[in-house]
Amino acid sequence: MTSSKVVGTGINRSSTFKKSATNNSNKKANKRRRIIPIVQRPNKQKAVLVQRTIDYKNIVLLRKFITVEGKILPRRISGLTAKQQRNMGKAIKNARMVGLLPFIKKNQPSTV
Repeated sequence: MTSSKVVGTGINRSSTFKKSATNNSNKKANKRRRIIPIVQRPNKQKAVLVQRTIDYKNIVLLRKFITVEGKILPRRISGLTAKQQRNMGKAIKNARMVGLLPFIKKNQPSTV
């Protein structure tokens, strides 16, 4: 059972599936040479909000967290916590349903 040939196919397994030793040593050398630079992330400004201030009727506050097109700003840009972002999204959606905020900003027609 220690034969290196597969019965019936005529393929020599030892030569077909053997990895070259020089190829492995080059890969290891390349991994050692890599230097990963350490980049310090800039401190982002945290939005300080009290939970009770997030309300669908507070349009002045809600407009700070939507884009010009009317989209809700993502959490990485707004700086809100996950809980505040969820409540802000709900408040913006409620304000849209009531009619206090637009769903989308309509583009003005271009004068060509």
